[in-house]
Amino acid sequence: MNTLENKVVVVTGASKGIGAAIAEAIAQQGAQVVVNYHTDQAGAASVVERITQQGGKALAIQANVTQAKDVEQLLQQATQAFGKLDVLVNNAGVYQFEPLEAFTEAEYRRQFDHNVLSIMLTSQAAIKYFNSNGGSIINIGSVASIKAMPASMIYSASKGAVDAITSVLSKELGAKKIRVNAILPGPTQTQGNQVAGTDMEGFIVSNTPLGRIGQPEDIAKVAAFLASDEAFWITGQKIAVSGGFD
Repeated sequence: MNTLENKVVVVTGASKGIGAAIAEAIAQQGAQVVVNYHTDQAGAASVVERITQQGGKALAIQANVTQAKDVEQLLQQATQAFGKLDVLVNNAGVYQFEPLEAFTEAEYRRQFDHNVLSIMLTSQAAIKYFNSNGGSIINIGSVASIKAMPASMIYSASKGAVDAITSVLSKELGAKKIRVNAILPGPTQTQGNQVAGTDMEGFIVSNTPLGRIGQPEDIAKVAAFLASDEAFWITGQKIAVSGGFD
């Protein structure tokens, strides 16, 4: 059953990791997918190739989603290619874990630009492209917003802002039939988060009731559900997808 048949979905930061898994999972459910990337053109092309080899439709579009001009061009190109916009997945983000002594204004601005400003810009632009049937905005947050961890001050604060944005926009955009939800992954094994075989993996597993570290596909399955009409009565929710690590 293709629950996303005829849907057009833009996934930001989708050249690798969780974003790539979301793009592929959504395509498998019949959606036409825009794979956004900032600098990793080869990674985005690889995601598109995997989708098309399985009979799906996908297009890679470069854009820096911390820049309003780039965001507008991204959505213009997406709708020109596929005719409309139904779902926006705000996955693009960065992280750096450092103690308070290492805090810098530059790192604060980097994380808040990528993790917070980008969501504001893409959401603002997307509402112009959603049609009268509404749409779905899915923000990728983190359990770091609700589970205090040392050396995560900037990152946790930025993801707390994602939770707040999700709540506010779900109320603000509901009258337009636009649903806004957030997925809060726990520690997840990606190219940028290699913890397998380390002491950190042992800590994560011992603090995860379901007994393993998360995989991108765990997050992608929930994103595909929230993108579908099966989730039409769900909005304003922050869903921890962490195996209990929260």
